[in-house]
Amino acid sequence: MNETHSGQDTISQEFIRRITGRKAVIAVIGLGYVGLPLMIGFHDNGFPVLGLDIDEAKVDSLYAGKSYFKHIADNRVAALTEDGQFLAGTDFSKAGEADAILICVPTPLNSHHEPDISYVVDTATTIAPFLRRGQVIVLESTTYPGTTRDVMTPILEQGSGLKEGVDFIVGYSPEREDPGNKDFETTTIPKVVGAATPHGLAMLESLYGVLVPQVVSVSSPETAEAVKLTENIFRAVNIAMVNELKLIYDDMGIDIWEVIDAASTKPFGFMPFYPGPGLGGHCIPIDPFYLTWKAREYGRHTRFIELAGEINTNMPEHVVTRLAEALSQRFRKALNGAKILLVGMAYKNDIDDMRESPSLELARILKNRGADVDYHDPFIPVIGKSRKYPELEGMKSVGWSGEMIARHDAVLVATAHSVIDYEEMTRHAHLVVDTRNVSKGFPPDLKEKVVKA
Repeated sequence: MNETHSGQDTISQEFIRRITGRKAVIAVIGLGYVGLPLMIGFHDNGFPVLGLDIDEAKVDSLYAGKSYFKHIADNRVAALTEDGQFLAGTDFSKAGEADAILICVPTPLNSHHEPDISYVVDTATTIAPFLRRGQVIVLESTTYPGTTRDVMTPILEQGSGLKEGVDFIVGYSPEREDPGNKDFETTTIPKVVGAATPHGLAMLESLYGVLVPQVVSVSSPETAEAVKLTENIFRAVNIAMVNELKLIYDDMGIDIWEVIDAASTKPFGFMPFYPGPGLGGHCIPIDPFYLTWKAREYGRHTRFIELAGEINTNMPEHVVTRLAEALSQRFRKALNGAKILLVGMAYKNDIDDMRESPSLELARILKNRGADVDYHDPFIPVIGKSRKYPELEGMKSVGWSGEMIARHDAVLVATAHSVIDYEEMTRHAHLVVDTRNVSKGFPPDLKEKVVKA
């Protein structure tokens, strides 16, 4: 056995030994929707953990035992500080003290719908001088194939003076978070891992094997990166398909929701996807465009992805058009000057996350067309700062009452929060535009007030 392989074996064996003995320090960089539950998961499995983030408010909240996400209970955060196995801060030099560094930073799109991996680049540049021999660095942020090996690894090597595959290991493991999903959480979802060498793959298998019920190993970081994109492109394309079917069936007087419910009784060959007012969240509206951008490098055009993006992006305009038509036909009232109550600002039900929420676009379109817009969302009391919707910053959720509902010309349901009684809401409303099928099962007198969009 040559010296290089002998050194790799030593690094691998020592890392696996520390993982098996719950001695390895796990650092998580980026304590957002992905990083926080990941850090909690390793801590709950007996590991010392280190949380790093540029946001001091997050660090302060963790030490105070308070969760900054609705779907993560305070007691799970408070448990971090109870056994001396937790540290958090904004000093990224501390990453040098960890055995494994998991990078969970944002990867948004820029204004041209091109990948913005500046957070990944900045993080790698910042931690590189503090790397030491034997560490494992795993990127979990969604990105295009090649980022881990071609972008992040050279930065780490140049800044540390060490060699990947010899002195330290780099890998990719796509996050699979679904905030608010009560059936699955970080520690119950299989984890895909990819590394550049067999030694690296064994170390990643060991690392995540103590956290999740199944580790799925693939042949390279690029394959693992492609897995994440494929999962979300699959959803984006199928949601676009049912959104297009909704438009067609609307013209035919057919309820798409009833069609999907009936089709779902087929025990094979069909998987239900549901229409809505547009796409939201940190994955589906963004991830497909990472592959679209990368495919151009190979002279390929992602026609399905681009068509799906076009359909899904146009859904808010369709919803507002349906609302305007309903106001005109039922009350001879124009949208310009109408009072509209937008119900739901989060991108999905029962969470406090409004990243890429179609409700933001709905509010902007309504305001631009002259409507007087209020919103109610029990999970989002105020709209914060955003690059895309600065004009909505500071809007506050209005109080919930029958009198408040009745003061509006129409209610537009954009998010189906389970804490809202939609039947009672409709009793007070003059008109309800339902994008989430909350009116399913309503009595006939209430259904007459409802327009599906």
